[in-house]
Amino acid sequence: MSDWLQHLPVLPILVPMLAGALLLLSSDSRHGPRIALSLFAVLLQLAAAVCLLMIADDQLAAPWSGGIGIYALGNWTPPFGIVLVVDRLAAVMLTLTATLGLAALVYSIARWEKAGVHFLPLFQFLLMGLNGTFLTGDLFNLFVFFEVMLAASYGLALHGSGGPRVRAGLHYIAVNLLASLLFLVAAALMYGVTGTLNLAELPLRVAALDAADRQLFHVAAAMLGIVFLVKAGAWPLNFWLPAAYGNAVPPVGAIFAILTKVGVYALLRLGVLLQESGVAPAPFGGTWLFYCGLLTILAGTLGVLHAQKLDRLAAFLVVVSSGTLLTAFGFTGTLLTGPAIYYLLSSVLGSGAFFMLIEMAERNRKQAADLLAISFEAFGLEAARHDSEHPDEMVGVAIPAAMVFLGLAFVACVLLLIGLPPLSGFVGKVALLGASLASLPEAPLLHVGLFIAALVLSGMVGLIALSRLGIRVFWDMERQTPHLQWLEAGPVAALLLVCLWLAMAPESAMSYCAAASDSLYDASAYIRTVIPYPGAGSMTP
Repeated sequence: MSDWLQHLPVLPILVPMLAGALLLLSSDSRHGPRIALSLFAVLLQLAAAVCLLMIADDQLAAPWSGGIGIYALGNWTPPFGIVLVVDRLAAVMLTLTATLGLAALVYSIARWEKAGVHFLPLFQFLLMGLNGTFLTGDLFNLFVFFEVMLAASYGLALHGSGGPRVRAGLHYIAVNLLASLLFLVAAALMYGVTGTLNLAELPLRVAALDAADRQLFHVAAAMLGIVFLVKAGAWPLNFWLPAAYGNAVPPVGAIFAILTKVGVYALLRLGVLLQESGVAPAPFGGTWLFYCGLLTILAGTLGVLHAQKLDRLAAFLVVVSSGTLLTAFGFTGTLLTGPAIYYLLSSVLGSGAFFMLIEMAERNRKQAADLLAISFEAFGLEAARHDSEHPDEMVGVAIPAAMVFLGLAFVACVLLLIGLPPLSGFVGKVALLGASLASLPEAPLLHVGLFIAALVLSGMVGLIALSRLGIRVFWDMERQTPHLQWLEAGPVAALLLVCLWLAMAPESAMSYCAAASDSLYDASAYIRTVIPYPGAGSMTP
């Protein structure tokens, strides 16, 4: 069994790459086979991610030991070759990406993938970039997968019609292109100073730098940190995020919920490795990240309070969740990392469900029909154009008691995102609060107090804002009952059920997150596993 299991790490990259290429080459009129290929590819990615999750936790026969595995592309030995590295945290992020991606893809089948061209291949390439980011073991390929992810997200951000979406999408593209340029310059500086871009070898080289080269490395690290903070949606670099996320079509907004966590993941991964070298410049070390996250929570909370539309409010809730994670990871010690990973799972799944739910709750048939009308011809659906006033009838069967479902799902999303019982958002916030108190006296009392105040205040403001806008949406007596499809309601319900499972059986999920945290902070084990050459002989297993 281990013979084929050793190739699992490359599947989350290879499968969406091949699927995206085939979808680009296929005709848009072959709608059924394209949908089937897309669903099969995402299901295969989910299966591979779950297997890697079990292998990393020694629950399945593993082709490697110690919970960390490497896959050398082309069989070139690191640090000279390109490697993929799998540990518990990477496996968690892969599984989260595939779960959210499957829900967003199923939701899009009902109508939204027809709102523009190339949605399906762009979606696959986005998943490829996300998976590669979590798996890569060197900085240059982190840049490559970032660019694959961003290039696909540019097209998806502009998917559909409307001036606000185009303006927000162009701002999103401009900011991220500038960040990509900064990333490339920072990576070049790091390579010029250290002579390597392998993440495991980097701390070994940094520790040996002289004073002059170390100053140059600090400059490169600061530039790289800015890039990751832009991706994470940290204040004040997140001015582009609310409009871009709020104006995206619902399934795109749902999958975008995980994009900010890519920046958080990169900050955490590289920061832990740099701390092993004894040189962890801002924002990878010290209390800088803590205060950056705290200000991000404040900015997101003010945005939530000011928002007058649910989609924009949802975007600000994503900012609040990123700020919460940055603050938790900026704490002294590692006690908050496990609960923060659990909170990350809950917030991403809840945000994804909420973005899809908002469109159903505020559905306007005429606007939806206008949106779909732009590309009927491109998809060979001219015969259905006369029915554009009722696009819901084109796919699937309508669900009964639509308003009941919408009301219950909305309440569940509110409880989940603001951290009230009985869903996993409450478990995650309580775990964070408990871990922050347990970090005393190692962590400063001021940090603990500010963190607790930020969590409580952001939750109270979220409850007020969501209740206010929810009343406007659901107490509108003049609106007609929206026509919902099972393909739309099913993904939202599935994500909420996953969050319910996380809340009903938190021990297993929390213990896995704690193990992922322990593995992450065991940087020496990561380095020993990846670097086998004689220069690190004392660290060779």
